[in-house]
Amino acid sequence: MPPAVTRLGVVGNPDYAGLSDVLRRVRALAGPLGLELYLDPALQLHAGDDGELSAEAPVDAVLSLGGDGTLLRAARLMDARAVPILGVNLGRLGFLTSCDQAGLEEGVRRLADGDYCAETRMALRAAMVDAHGVERMRWRSLNDVVLHKGGFARVVSFVVWVDGEVMGSFGADGVVVSSPTGSTAYSLSAGGPIVVPTVESLVLTAVSPHTMAMRPLVLPPTAEVQIRAVDSPDGLLVTIDGQVGTTFSAQDALVIRRARTPVVVVRFAPGGFFARLREKMGWGGLTDRDDRAHVLGAPPHPTPPLGSDAFEDPAAR
Repeated sequence: MPPAVTRLGVVGNPDYAGLSDVLRRVRALAGPLGLELYLDPALQLHAGDDGELSAEAPVDAVLSLGGDGTLLRAARLMDARAVPILGVNLGRLGFLTSCDQAGLEEGVRRLADGDYCAETRMALRAAMVDAHGVERMRWRSLNDVVLHKGGFARVVSFVVWVDGEVMGSFGADGVVVSSPTGSTAYSLSAGGPIVVPTVESLVLTAVSPHTMAMRPLVLPPTAEVQIRAVDSPDGLLVTIDGQVGTTFSAQDALVIRRARTPVVVVRFAPGGFFARLREKMGWGGLTDRDDRAHVLGAPPHPTPPLGSDAFEDPAAR
């Protein structure tokens, strides 16, 4: 069982209507639960006597009030610290979140009591390196790192290396390198595979490749990916989790590898990934078919013990 929480960071999206009311509910809970709050600098208009949340703030967990984007920002704000993050969905999709507004009080109480499952998620570390090998910028990402064209309508030539070996040279609108968590985000829209979050890997997906031979590639978590743009015009961009980034030139290289520290997402029941896929993304067909026992119930037939190499031969009975 995870340890109890006494110092709680709070990250919120100021654009969500009703955020002030949600923060009041959190403060009303904080006193009886003995929680010391640290607020995201973006919430300064709502700040009272709370501490300020930063990567160095001594918090035991973080409460994310918003949608998936807010949780992604919370993960970057914590930088290299594996602090549990509880996402409360105030928006529409909320694929990474664990409860909605109706479950806020119960969720915060269980978080404070340590009554939750800590689900570790592999994160990415990306760096932009110039022609002299000097690191210009560095980011941490829970979802994905994307190198893509800006506002011009033309194909860009990319060269990709994996662990120092040339993977290929191809034309495309961009390249997405995602974590397992990010496999259901931009990579999925570009035709990439869905990867169960606990299967650590890097997923490399070309965006609108100008060749039928270029297909998404699943790499081991130890792989290092380097991407360069050949004879590209100005206007290329590097985007992290769809939220932050910078411009990119033909003299730069983008280097991506697994981050040393994972991101910890709070869950209140083990598993549930496929349930979220069905609910949030319509996975597995029409939702009105989900009441069928063979979809939502246990497997209809028993499986052999884990130590067995083969199914039982009925003739041997």
